[in-house]
Amino acid sequence: MASFGKPRVLGRIVLLLLIILALLVGGLVWFDYLGIIEVKRLLGPAYRAVGIPARAAAPVAATSPDLLEDERMGKRLEALQARADELDARDAELAKRDVEVGQKAQELEERGKSLDDKEKSFNDKVKQYENRKVNIDQNAQYLKGMPPEQAVEILKAMDDQTVIDILRSVEEQAKAAGEDSIVSYWLSKMPSERSAAIQRKMTIKPSGLD
Repeated sequence: MASFGKPRVLGRIVLLLLIILALLVGGLVWFDYLGIIEVKRLLGPAYRAVGIPARAAAPVAATSPDLLEDERMGKRLEALQARADELDARDAELAKRDVEVGQKAQELEERGKSLDDKEKSFNDKVKQYENRKVNIDQNAQYLKGMPPEQAVEILKAMDDQTVIDILRSVEEQAKAAGEDSIVSYWLSKMPSERSAAIQRKMTIKPSGLD
């Protein structure tokens, strides 16, 4: 009797499984129809196999508040993005101008430094000129107070340019005092070649202080 009972039990189990499966599929179809769950894609092949069209998602009405809100939100996002792009462009332009201003400031600083260096060099030259002029005038004054032969010996030991500057200073001092210059007498006491060379250079370049 046990052998006859086993096929009945197995048949009942299979039947129960089929009923459960049918209930499960039916429930899914019903819930999908009510819109509680979305199983169109899952049950679509089964619908088409039995000739039942699958339920399509209901289109959103053009006057739906959600659609209008989404549209307003989209426009706001577009406006914000446009504003952000504009600000980015301004930032890039400001950064470019900052670089240009920095370069110009550096150029002005370098020019100012160059002008300072030139002014310092000019002042140094002026100071050197003034110092040399003072020394030349003093030496000319000393030599005028010496006997001519002694003065000529001192002049012979100097370079030609210094001799020329002293002779010019002596001439200027004599002219300012209304006296005769002793320069021609000094030159006559020098060796003829040296005297001729000094006079020639005086004609070409009167003073080394110019």
